[in-house]
Amino acid sequence: MSSQLSDEIADIAMTGTEADSSQTHSHEASASVTADDASSSNAATPASSEGQASRQSNLQRIQQRKNQVYNWPHNKKLLKLAIYSACQTPDCACNGWKTPVAQQSGKGSRADNQPLANFTDPCRNCNHILEKHVIHLQGLSVTEVNKLLGAVVDVENIFMSMHREDDLDTKRVYYYLFKLLRKCILTQTQPKIEGPLGQPPFEKPSIAKAITNFVLYKFNTLPQREWQTMYDLAKMFLHCFNHWNFETPSVRKLQVSNPEDISTYQINYTRWLVFCHVPAFCDSLPHYETSIVFGRTLLRAVFKSVCRQLMDKCRSERDKMPPEKRVLVLNHFPRFLSLLEEEIFSMNSPIWDPEYKQQPPNHLQSIIDNKTPNRRGEFERVTATGESKDGFTTVSLSSCSIKREDLKRSSEARSGEQGCKRRRLDDSMYDGSDDVSERTVADIVATITDPNYMCGPDALFQMQAPRDEAAKLEEQRKMIEFHVIGNSLTGPVNKQTMLWLIGLHNVFSHQLPEMTKEYISQLVFDPKHKTLALVKEGRPIGGICFRTFHSQGFSEIVFCAVTSNEQVKGYGTHLMNHLKDYHIRNNILHFLTFADEFAIGYFKKQGFSKDIKLPRTMFSGYIKDYEGATLMHCELNPRIVYTHFTAVIRRQKEIVKKLIDMRQKEVRKVHPGLTCFKEGVRSIPIDCIPGVRDAGWREARVARAAPDPEPDPAALRAVLHAVKNHAAAWPFLKPVDKAEVPDYYDHIKYPMDLRTMGERLKARYYSSRRLFVADMARIFSNCRLYNSPDTDYYRCANTLEKYFQTKMKDCGQWDK
Repeated sequence: MSSQLSDEIADIAMTGTEADSSQTHSHEASASVTADDASSSNAATPASSEGQASRQSNLQRIQQRKNQVYNWPHNKKLLKLAIYSACQTPDCACNGWKTPVAQQSGKGSRADNQPLANFTDPCRNCNHILEKHVIHLQGLSVTEVNKLLGAVVDVENIFMSMHREDDLDTKRVYYYLFKLLRKCILTQTQPKIEGPLGQPPFEKPSIAKAITNFVLYKFNTLPQREWQTMYDLAKMFLHCFNHWNFETPSVRKLQVSNPEDISTYQINYTRWLVFCHVPAFCDSLPHYETSIVFGRTLLRAVFKSVCRQLMDKCRSERDKMPPEKRVLVLNHFPRFLSLLEEEIFSMNSPIWDPEYKQQPPNHLQSIIDNKTPNRRGEFERVTATGESKDGFTTVSLSSCSIKREDLKRSSEARSGEQGCKRRRLDDSMYDGSDDVSERTVADIVATITDPNYMCGPDALFQMQAPRDEAAKLEEQRKMIEFHVIGNSLTGPVNKQTMLWLIGLHNVFSHQLPEMTKEYISQLVFDPKHKTLALVKEGRPIGGICFRTFHSQGFSEIVFCAVTSNEQVKGYGTHLMNHLKDYHIRNNILHFLTFADEFAIGYFKKQGFSKDIKLPRTMFSGYIKDYEGATLMHCELNPRIVYTHFTAVIRRQKEIVKKLIDMRQKEVRKVHPGLTCFKEGVRSIPIDCIPGVRDAGWREARVARAAPDPEPDPAALRAVLHAVKNHAAAWPFLKPVDKAEVPDYYDHIKYPMDLRTMGERLKARYYSSRRLFVADMARIFSNCRLYNSPDTDYYRCANTLEKYFQTKMKDCGQWDK
């Protein structure tokens, strides 16, 4: 077997020499990867000390190489493909044009001014001219030709990797993939892995699913902060596992004595090379994540070795880590791995049950409910998936797609409401009749959409138009367009997308002068960031740059700007509305952004607030903190189509006005005056006045206030003790010192603090629960009155108030 493989490799090496020979003859930049390039682009070598950064650098170099080839002139591309294309002459068996012998012998001494290779040069193998090898390619589109050239670059990378590989098992896999890709270039087909290896996934449940089950099974009862720590550790382990370079079967034989285990590992190692590892740097091959397609067998085989090397790596680089990450990795990670090891090697662990279901923690239930069903309970993939691997996406946003989305959402809302009784109006105000009938609303809608309806005063004195009305009209007339675009380091980026990105960079640089151009370039051209571009007359005039954290369920908005001469036209509002609809379609319902003092007003108008409703653990460590900027949050409603929102509100307002008008016409009847007072009657009930009931008056029902029950001193004492021990209680533990805050008592006339409440509780001052609640509420209202909303004191008051109410409800002392 080894002699046969050596012969085949020798034949391949000859092919590589011929390729180099033909390129040198054509004065082309070497299409075969040079020694340096091959060293950098070979991602199939054992794990180096550079780790993920090295892999990313390799991918960038390979992509740069492909982009360079894609930009060649068309004839130069055909000359390159001729080396890998079969001769089209009938009955000719030549599978690739080869340099003539005379040119090959003079390769080293040929002068630079010698004529280039052309389509009439004969092939050394079949003597047919080069044109016969490419005649079938001349009708292909640029995209198809570039796809073939990308496969050629991958073939050459695999060849260089195989040439430098010492392990025979790995070399055989490279040789198999090399032949597969060459055949696909020859036949212009998609590569398909066939044979005894099977197709992924190879085992269920997957490693990612099992570790998800492990976190839910082991840590379900932990508080939110500690659970989030375990979640982060699990995500970190999966990330490392997906990027791990496993040891070869020959090395494995030295550690394992069981022949069956060695054979199983060799099969899984081959699958990993073919489906996971090599496709990571050769994107012509189908790529899968290791943790998604493999299961318990592979994880058991490599877990101890991976953990040992991983912890050695963490300890050796501990000084390079920030303090908080150092504590996480060195203190919590070993314990996490130890618990995980018990479940992996346990014979009856539930995490490997394909039907395992565990109720998630309460604080995550709402977040998980917002995820798509097929992703529920699974961790976010850390690297690009098959659908998003190209990195760049261009999504055209049109009114048609929005209308379809609107219909879809409205139908979902209607289906959710089926079987529910129609809401009845409050008996204290109405007589119990049904709400406005659908027929009435339909008649009103038909009236207000009638062109003849807008006449008289409405035609002359129209309501103020919404901010985005002009922008919506321009979009309907195709004067402006909206596209979500982004850069890529692993896939082709078309010229139009790159020009738009450059234009957006210029817009952000001019409109955000406090941001350096380098920083703007770093984010706009980062593949992890995308930008919603507003394009007018073929050039971008504004945009919103954002980064989505799918695992956390939010997007961070980093830049938002419209060029100065196109402002005050409603573009900013319409941009944000398109961005909201785009995120709702992708099931992301939260925005976070740091706004400077000039942008706070804009973001408030778009629904952003300084009150951050997301738990801090959801975004801490994911987004940067900016000095002099205010963190703002916006929560999206998935039932709203934001680009139609203002039109819907205006329509609803018109309907309400019409209903009021109809109601007024019904009660506009003139009744005769009262004569009973002339007859000596001093007073009559209001409902006896003619027309009063017709106008909608109903007798008010005054509810008697329930007496405040006797307080439970022990329960109030427990609540006060819990409030004092809360982390947010520190500003309220004792009275404010006038020496430290001289003007405090000028503004606060009735001060209160937790110490004073404790003294009052001992003195049995609180004869009712309402007094106790009133004193506690005074603490928080005083704080909010004296301090501004962006201070820690203000936030502590909000947090402690919610905690106090929760504790009162828990002990049955809350009656509001």
